[in-house]
Amino acid sequence: MNRRGSGVLLHITSLPSAYGIGDLGPAARRFVDLLAGTGQRYWQILPLNPTCPAFGNSPYQSRSAFAGNTWLISPEQMVADGFLAPEDIRDPPPFPAERVDYQAVLDYKNSLFDRAFARFKEHGENFRYMDFAAENAMWLNDYAIFVALKDRFGGKVWGDWPVGIRDRHDEALRKHGAELAEPILREKFLQYIFDHQWRVLKNHCRDRHIQIIGDIPIYLTYDSVDLWANPELFKLDEHKKPTVISGVPPDMFSATGQLWGNPIYNWEMHQKQEFRWWESRIDHTLAFVDRVRLDHFRGFVQFWEVPAGDVTAQNGHWVDAPGGDLFTLLTRGRSCLPFIAEDLGYITPDVHEMMAHFGFPGMKILVFGFSGDVAQNPHAPHNITSGCVAYTGTHDNNTVRGWFEHEVSDDQKNLIFSYIGGSVSADHIHRILIRLAMISPAETVIVPMQDILDLGEEARMNRPGTAEGNWEWRLLPEQATEQAMQEFSEVTRIYGRG
Repeated sequence: MNRRGSGVLLHITSLPSAYGIGDLGPAARRFVDLLAGTGQRYWQILPLNPTCPAFGNSPYQSRSAFAGNTWLISPEQMVADGFLAPEDIRDPPPFPAERVDYQAVLDYKNSLFDRAFARFKEHGENFRYMDFAAENAMWLNDYAIFVALKDRFGGKVWGDWPVGIRDRHDEALRKHGAELAEPILREKFLQYIFDHQWRVLKNHCRDRHIQIIGDIPIYLTYDSVDLWANPELFKLDEHKKPTVISGVPPDMFSATGQLWGNPIYNWEMHQKQEFRWWESRIDHTLAFVDRVRLDHFRGFVQFWEVPAGDVTAQNGHWVDAPGGDLFTLLTRGRSCLPFIAEDLGYITPDVHEMMAHFGFPGMKILVFGFSGDVAQNPHAPHNITSGCVAYTGTHDNNTVRGWFEHEVSDDQKNLIFSYIGGSVSADHIHRILIRLAMISPAETVIVPMQDILDLGEEARMNRPGTAEGNWEWRLLPEQATEQAMQEFSEVTRIYGRG
């Protein structure tokens, strides 16, 4: 990111589609064309890994660090590739256009997947599938049997499975692998379809000179294949249950801190294994995207460790992490590490030192820039520097309009009026913040699609600390047009980002 550019934040699930959820098919390619036509360089998305209904389908709580989210598979592309017939997708259910109904999508797409899998088996050996399965065996075999076992044991978390298969005894693995051969093959087939469709989309992005910015959550959910297959890489007891869990300490916003509950890495074992798991995870992600946002970057320097069983994060303590050793290893044989460090919240000097050492740009969020002493606020537009990525907001924030209408105090509004030298209304605040970001020295500017379209709080993607109603917002077909993007295209050109 060494030249001025801009892009749009929009997750795949939010794309228009007749099939209940955004997917990797024609609408995604049209969106890429829209970005290219308006002078953008980047499309930022959220993590692509499988989501869990138990965690509200958050892309930051996945059961695999390597597998793809098969609910993003495009029915239209499956028809184009011969895995479905046109009549199979002719009459989809009446899905809501503005929100994702995850259960309805799951039910519908499972029926399509069953048909596609049956047709796949009818046609016999598929050499592209066989190549995919061989090249990805390192993670694919474990993931496929994990999904099949989850179904066999009624959705129980893996730590509550019978001891033989919980502890991956060879005899138990052979027995269940033979008995579950069909669902294992089905899951491998779906991962192959996801991989193929993503590569079609990625090639389309490359042809249009659009780079994709992906995302790696630092933690995994306990009920994930990575913990089952690699328990030694996490702090677990003899019964394979976490001894400590993640969170952040008490602060001015919460007297008890935040208890995230994810398992903690056994960093000593990662070091002994020369970070092979992390290297594989990062290389695998970079095969799909061009840049990677590292979520909760502070956790690579220090992490807050809380005893398992605690109901708040108060009793935790800071523990050093060997992020410097990890990134040093990753620099070997690589010309650069294309990372963006999510450095939001309370960040200590050692975090910024590590970012500077490895040349990782951080994030500046304009909706954070008008509080406290604005003269010193690092997110205020006049304090933004070139070595960062500037955003109006992120997936965790309200939209700019929603922020101005519902979260900004009268004192903050007066501060904003003084800052820009004139009055401003909810109808214009998005335009002002976009221009402030675009005119800044930041080499890269990313704007959520909701802010480009001046949408309100109803279009918010996520409300941290809440379990329901998140990750559901969808873009309407009539909103994804060059006319809707015309003003954003113009400021892209004016401020030298096209």
